[in-house]
Amino acid sequence: MSLRRISRIFSTKPNSSTKSNGNTSANASSATATATATAAPKEKKSGEFVGSLDCGTTSVRFIIFDQHANIVAQSQLEFPQYYPNPGWHDHDALEIQQHSERCISDAVKELEAAGWTKESIKVIGITNQRETTVAWSRKTGQPLCKAIVWTDSRTKNTVAHFEKKLEETGIEVSPGEWKKGKDGVEALRQITGLPLSTYFSAVKLRWMIDHYPDVAAAHDADDLLFGTVESWVLYNLVGGVSKNLHVCEVTNASRTLLLNTTTLQWEQSLLDFFGLRKSILPKLVSSSEVYGNVAEGVANGALANVPIGGLIGDQQGALVGNKCLNQGEAKCTFGTGAFLLFNTGGEIVKSTHGLLSTIAFQLGPDAKPVYALEGAISVAGSAIKWLRDSMNIISTAAEVNDLAAKEKDTGGVYFVTAFSGLLAPYWDTGAAGLLIGVSQYTNPSHIARATLEANAFQTRAIIESMKLDSGTDLQHLKVDGGMTNGNLVMEILADIGGFSVVRPEMRESTALGSALLAGAAIKLFGWDLTKPETMAEVNTKGSKEFVPSLKEEDRQKKWEGWQRAVERSKGWEAGVDE
Repeated sequence: MSLRRISRIFSTKPNSSTKSNGNTSANASSATATATATAAPKEKKSGEFVGSLDCGTTSVRFIIFDQHANIVAQSQLEFPQYYPNPGWHDHDALEIQQHSERCISDAVKELEAAGWTKESIKVIGITNQRETTVAWSRKTGQPLCKAIVWTDSRTKNTVAHFEKKLEETGIEVSPGEWKKGKDGVEALRQITGLPLSTYFSAVKLRWMIDHYPDVAAAHDADDLLFGTVESWVLYNLVGGVSKNLHVCEVTNASRTLLLNTTTLQWEQSLLDFFGLRKSILPKLVSSSEVYGNVAEGVANGALANVPIGGLIGDQQGALVGNKCLNQGEAKCTFGTGAFLLFNTGGEIVKSTHGLLSTIAFQLGPDAKPVYALEGAISVAGSAIKWLRDSMNIISTAAEVNDLAAKEKDTGGVYFVTAFSGLLAPYWDTGAAGLLIGVSQYTNPSHIARATLEANAFQTRAIIESMKLDSGTDLQHLKVDGGMTNGNLVMEILADIGGFSVVRPEMRESTALGSALLAGAAIKLFGWDLTKPETMAEVNTKGSKEFVPSLKEEDRQKKWEGWQRAVERSKGWEAGVDE
């Protein structure tokens, strides 16, 4: 699953340094024009940069970074979204590829307009929306249907089918040994770190085979290639069917329900469970290695023969981009919703407190994987949008900070933003949104502040679960995403969490993560992700730290109030049905 952040689009302004000397004669104008026309073109500078292709849910962008993570040039393009039926969300894989290549071409033109040679780009990385599922033909290299996006929920019946199969038949965990019922559910989690859900790729792929004749025929004829978005984009960048480079990076593979996260191999028992051929699967690769070079005809030749050296799913990319490379470090991306990843080091931590176990990154083909616990908040920035669009108490999202700042506290109000249930660590689809503690004293500023606090409380709830699962205390939380722009929301997060919050000035952390992995793959700038000190000067400009100022007893009192509010929110829909 992936949340895309609002980004600034940097454009190079035309050089306007030539000034008029006041001479308006035709001869003077002609002489100036002649001199300009005959002047030798300015020689372009040669530098060392790394590029990142960030393939998001609604847009793609190509960002070019220098060794300090300053943005030298970039281009961003939105691509169409398709919603053919309720709960369906499709992408056209060809459009993703076309927009990616145009972004690369446009960003390189901007780099050259700024006076740099395109050869200054030494390597590129790719980061992508996770779980989105692409099916294409081995023979033609063309998609066989629209890609099913990570947000899509059409596969509910498919999930129900496999839940029944897990209950009645079970899953083979070793030759002749089957686990079913609750043991089968637990076995699936032990292998993959994931629950059976519409969210993950294997279920989407099975639906494609069952409902699209072209996909079914390709599967039967052994002509089907399956991949997540980074797999598809890389396949095309290096030459498509002519090269037939079909790979999948391990963090993306860990979101398919087909990977054994302990062995880092595709799990045959899961292929059998879902009824999938092994030959449709890509070769597994690490997050940082040279996979191939950009083909000469791609993106108008803008990056011909440049190596591709980093692949990673977007949320894991943000973990790397925030340099959360050591056990106990965590990042949270605050957008429409929020995703928090907590680095648990070289050991898999199986959550017993409502979180997902996932692969954080693998720093090379021979490196051991690093793992993470992940928790998701379904409503973060979207609660502010609700205040703006539905309640009309603010006219722009940024105004929520000014409105909330008019009061020093919420006046006893709690806002459980369970617009569509609660995700981690509560996992209650029957929970309902709840404003409680409202009195005649309550005003819009109290509600605005309670909205910001709801984000902080849910973040703390995930972190508390992460501590219980991992036995590791959080050192500090690094943040990115559009919701982090306001200082007040960061101050509230630090106060309620009881930890420091670090916000970099340059918050394109997802793209930066794949750039760091790509640079490290060719040892550019001396980057070595196993030695974080080699990146000590990366993205430090303007970094701001927010530290707690609330007394511990006040923090605990507010936390206890939140927990009581959540309990009242839980199971509301079930209660109504009764």
